[in-house]
Amino acid sequence: MPPCLPELNPVENIWEYLRGDKLANTVFETYDEFVDKACEAWMFFDHDKDRAAPITSRDWATAKA
Repeated sequence: MPPCLPELNPVENIWEYLRGDKLANTVFETYDEFVDKACEAWMFFDHDKDRAAPITSRDWATAKA
């Protein structure tokens, strides 16, 4: 995906969700603390795959037969 079109990259929506819901208003003392919290947030999606589908999908980007 081109960097100038992040709205076309579904992973950007996941990062936006994680920043807003899992990592918001948090001050990390160390880099390792940040990495641990980010991994924990990503694992949230691994355990709840049904949540990732609506976050990464676009109504206007679906192919209709």
